[in-house]
Amino acid sequence: MNYEDFIQEAGLNPENFGEAFIFGNSIDNITDPELGDELAELVRTGKKSATTSALIEYDMYNEPIPTVDGKFDIVLNSKCEPVAILRNSKVYQTTFDKVTAEHALKEGEGDLSLSYWRQAHERFFKAHNVFKPDMPVICEEYELLYKRDK
Repeated sequence: MNYEDFIQEAGLNPENFGEAFIFGNSIDNITDPELGDELAELVRTGKKSATTSALIEYDMYNEPIPTVDGKFDIVLNSKCEPVAILRNSKVYQTTFDKVTAEHALKEGEGDLSLSYWRQAHERFFKAHNVFKPDMPVICEEYELLYKRDK
């Protein structure tokens, strides 16, 4: 299924489409398909309503910093199949060491604790050679607009 069909199935205006992405991966270079699928499923089931990314990676990959602009994004699984549609409701910058327990809970991962969030994200950011305890991060919160039933 292509993006246009998925957007039509969801009853959304294609003019408001932002981007399609796989959590923790690049569409052109899927290095951790399990992570992408796990996080897509958390979104699809409504357990994940937030995410965090390293600010430096936006510069490294020449990508714009997310905003709350009314656009919607398509979450893909590791096979690049559409799973869900999200729209940002809040975007803010903080540092890794100041991410809150509330935000960790909204990420919906592991045991939902801040401790788990820090361990998992530190491991992820270290694997991408960008981790520092006080590194700037972008926190996004979003609403689930549409999901594909399994």
